[in-house]
Amino acid sequence: MSELATRRQEEKDRRRDEILDAAAETAAQHGMADFTMDQVARKARLSRALLYVYFTDKHDLLLGLADRANAKLQLRFAAINARKLNGLKKIQNMGRAYVAFAEEEPVYFEAMAHYVAHFADGETPQGNELRCMEGGTKVHGEIIAALEAGRKDGSLRRDLGNPMLMSFTLWAFMHGVVQLIATKGAAFQFFGIRSEQLVEQALSLCTRSLQKE
Repeated sequence: MSELATRRQEEKDRRRDEILDAAAETAAQHGMADFTMDQVARKARLSRALLYVYFTDKHDLLLGLADRANAKLQLRFAAINARKLNGLKKIQNMGRAYVAFAEEEPVYFEAMAHYVAHFADGETPQGNELRCMEGGTKVHGEIIAALEAGRKDGSLRRDLGNPMLMSFTLWAFMHGVVQLIATKGAAFQFFGIRSEQLVEQALSLCTRSLQKE
């Protein structure tokens, strides 16, 4: 790639990041369902026409946020994998990190949920949808690395089966817990159940089956 082409790509990447920053701020202010492309364009201080050069519509923009969310989550999981912990503890800490991510980065977590809910089954992913899929694969790669570490160090069973299937199962389990905390928190409080208790109970249940008998 020539120096000129490199500079143009860097400028394009910088502008894309600025748009995503503006979208995240606008979504936090107005709500994911209610913010508009016009509001994002004003926040980013660019024309509506230029915004559509980078993102074809609001759905595409949400995919851009989901792509960034995957990168943020992968960093959290990679940091856990870098620590000197056995595989079981890594998996447990990743579960807690996922809950913390949902609480600390609600806009990005909601963007991830949007991507999952609107994934185009049967179609070849392209553009931001492809980026989301590739980013999600990297996130699951961190979970799989923790599972493999547990197999090797003996903290997890060796007969876990398909590691990607197990990773998706763990994700689905904890994602459901996060959604319940977000939508049914008041009901849990009525029965004297704290969110932290629910998370730890869920982690205990889903990791107990992974451990050696």
